Amino acid sequence: MYIIGERINGMFKDVAKAIKSKDKRIIQDLAIKQIEAGAKALDVNVGTAAAEPVPAMEWLVDTIKEVTDITLSIDTTKLVVMEAGVSRCKSKPIINSSSADDEKLNALISLAKKYNASLIGLTMSKKGIPQDAASRIELAAKIVSSWQEAGLDPKELFIDAVILPVNVAQAHCPEVLEAIRQTKMLSDPPPKTVLGLSNVSQGAKYRSLINRTYLVMALTSGLDAAILDPLDKDLVDAALSAELLLNKNIYCDSYLEGCKK
Repeated sequence: MYIIGERINGMFKDVAKAIKSKDKRIIQDLAIKQIEAGAKALDVNVGTAAAEPVPAMEWLVDTIKEVTDITLSIDTTKLVVMEAGVSRCKSKPIINSSSADDEKLNALISLAKKYNASLIGLTMSKKGIPQDAASRIELAAKIVSSWQEAGLDPKELFIDAVILPVNVAQAHCPEVLEAIRQTKMLSDPPPKTVLGLSNVSQGAKYRSLINRTYLVMALTSGLDAAILDPLDKDLVDAALSAELLLNKNIYCDSYLEGCKK
């Protein structure tokens, strides 16, 4: 599974403090620890930690670049902040993310073409997040179609079926799994599938247990990638074990360590 580490986000107190004080050590330590734990990309989100998000995003990207050239997923709702981030990346960046609304989708597809970036497309629109799988797939199909019409490879597109917290939207959980399964039939080659995993347990008790259980369920439905906390060892180990049992990796006694490299 393609793990996108979620911890460099201004919504976390330690990261917010680092952004405000320009403390590179905290950011670089989080980057290295996530990579060592198995992350293949790092999500980068200023959050609400900076009054001026553009220079804050530039500082974050530059700070991470000093210690790694890993793929960065630039996570923001503001186009100007997005461009500030992706334009400074060493490796092919990921744009996180676009809804299926034409104005935003077209703008971010153009940005993806300009900077040779991948894109995460959310199955949501101005009307909100659909409850059922069929409506999610309708929005996913629109995103895939717009991406292909721009001459871009579906393999560089991630579709996020948008999981909501189980304590407020329990009925969505199986619908998201079905949407993941159906996404694989939208094109040939198909787009990748991704989830912002931590959302499923937001506000709930037993967060780690809920996260790892749902992650395993999603993997059996065809999930390719997830934005998650790679420092949660039990979570990553559950994912690696699920992929082993799905015959995606070859068994050896040290598979938990070997598969993280």
